[in-house]
Amino acid sequence: MDNLVSILVPVYNREHFIAETLHSALSQTYKNIELIVVDNASQDDTWRVILDFAAKDSRVKAFRNETNIGPVKNWKRCIEKASGFYGKILWSDDLISPNYLAKCLPLFDEETAFVYSGVKIFTDSPEDGDACYFIGNTGLRKSSEYITRALIDNNVPVSPGCAVFRLDDLKKNLLVDIENRVNSDFSMHAIGNDLLLFLLTAKDYKKFGFVAEALSFFRAHPGSITISSVDGKLPLHYMLVRAYFAERFKNDMIDQVAANAWFLLKKYPSHSSFGINDLSDFFCDDVKINYNFFALSLIKRLVWMPVRVARKIFRMLEGKK
Repeated sequence: MDNLVSILVPVYNREHFIAETLHSALSQTYKNIELIVVDNASQDDTWRVILDFAAKDSRVKAFRNETNIGPVKNWKRCIEKASGFYGKILWSDDLISPNYLAKCLPLFDEETAFVYSGVKIFTDSPEDGDACYFIGNTGLRKSSEYITRALIDNNVPVSPGCAVFRLDDLKKNLLVDIENRVNSDFSMHAIGNDLLLFLLTAKDYKKFGFVAEALSFFRAHPGSITISSVDGKLPLHYMLVRAYFAERFKNDMIDQVAANAWFLLKKYPSHSSFGINDLSDFFCDDVKINYNFFALSLIKRLVWMPVRVARKIFRMLEGKK
């Protein structure tokens, strides 16, 4: 396989991290790459660092927005500037292993939606990070498994920072705006557009690929977006996207999604600050709620709670080996 891969780096105010990120992209053992970097009108020295890389390596194609156009529109601009067959989004504070592409690309065939690797989330040293998104051995799995896991929030990535897609699928399935009942501006807070990209792509293919190695490294720092939040902003908005997808493409899972949404409302009492007042606000249409399913779901959560705690501890210990 020698198709051109476009590594897409949208960036804003990352002068302290961007050089390491670009170096990890350019160090790929798979050589047929281009590096598309779009600076979203950074106010620090990010642009200067990017220009230094572009001057030294012709594979780097650098662009700069005159004004900040918001995060998701900047992601889209990266895609629009790319010319590869495959596209790999690399967030401007993250890293990938030199053999990331060499190990992910061979899993693609005409029925494969995307391929992603295991991840380590790190603060100082990438290799010492906490391992996540491991679901078994390297290989191909049914797309229905990703969709089911993603809708019930079960150990699959929501961020495409660890994945490779066909560029055409990135163009089609990365949505800037997402319809919702509470008028949340997904183009600006960028919470959920990433997960929906995975879901919309998975539904069009039979399989997805997983590489059971930590080849992607997500940096945790005060300016990063994480999958947890004290006020519930992130999980609540990801749930809006899960509900959006379920009521359009996976009607048989609406009860499960609704049950998880109900538990989130109980977990985050400040949900009304985001315009989410009750369960119906997660859905665009009037969805009938199965409260018998809720009761069964609650019982199941209580029964499995000790098991989940044990599994979490086990994964933490595995990640430190």
